Amino acid sequence: MQHFLKETDFTPDQAQEVFHLARDMKASRFSSPEALNFQSWGLLFFKSSTRTRISFEVGVNELGGFPVVLDSQNTQIGRGESIGDTARVMSRYLHGLVIRTFGHEIIESFAANSTIPVINGLTDFNHPCQLYTDLFTFLERINPDTIDISALRGRKVAFFGDCASNMANSWIISAAMFGMELALAGPEDFAPEQRVVDALKAEGLPVNYRFTTNPEEAAKDADLLYTDVWVSMGDEATASSRKARMQPYQVTQPLMAMAKPDAYFMHCLPAHAGEEVSQEVLDSPRSIIFDEAENRLHTQKAIMAKLAELNAQ
Repeated sequence: MQHFLKETDFTPDQAQEVFHLARDMKASRFSSPEALNFQSWGLLFFKSSTRTRISFEVGVNELGGFPVVLDSQNTQIGRGESIGDTARVMSRYLHGLVIRTFGHEIIESFAANSTIPVINGLTDFNHPCQLYTDLFTFLERINPDTIDISALRGRKVAFFGDCASNMANSWIISAAMFGMELALAGPEDFAPEQRVVDALKAEGLPVNYRFTTNPEEAAKDADLLYTDVWVSMGDEATASSRKARMQPYQVTQPLMAMAKPDAYFMHCLPAHAGEEVSQEVLDSPRSIIFDEAENRLHTQKAIMAKLAELNAQ
């Protein structure tokens, strides 16, 4: 059974096919192939969501399927039913399952006990659907004619803030997979963790990112500047100290000026203006955050369609 739990669950060739599908589905949104025709897909949320829920629910509908939205607290999981039993039961009812949760081991356990494809809608370790969306959005700007992943090779991405976060991990894995240059800037105690290095080595990928505490060094000559919230769900108890430690890593216009003149700014949202990014940057012509948000729909439709194709073989 083919799942999509991490960025490398698709080969580079399959990722290329996903990006081409996303392009075609975006161009003809309401005449997309009904790859999930009469299928029922579960959307299981352990965490609150805006973009993930809406984009997947709409996406399943537009592919001809039926979304079944589930809250972990309103299922028997919330009363102690094991993940293994839940996954086996859901596999008897559903054709696929999207999960947004906390620990990565939760989604791995679902996949291990499921006979249907499982998609990672976010864990504390990574966010592969968002990262594929980000790459697709970037390719729309730098290689709009073909959306060819070869255009990513050698491009420099600069990530600012919590460099041990799920988005930072996804960028580390994807930069190695697609041959991009990645510089991460944040406080020393928010450097990438050993577990992402272990993930790279397990996939046979190079450990090719650079971490620095100097934001200007990371931004220099970058093609893309990226940040995320400083306080993720589950980190609220340390919000004040995190904000104080991260303040030097806010993405501002002066920091953008260190990058290439045609560099773009991206953020997976929700954004907190005045914290991880200034309002001026959010409103600037180089900010493509809302194209990025829209593309969650098209990219995730392509991911589901590709999984349906692979699992039908």
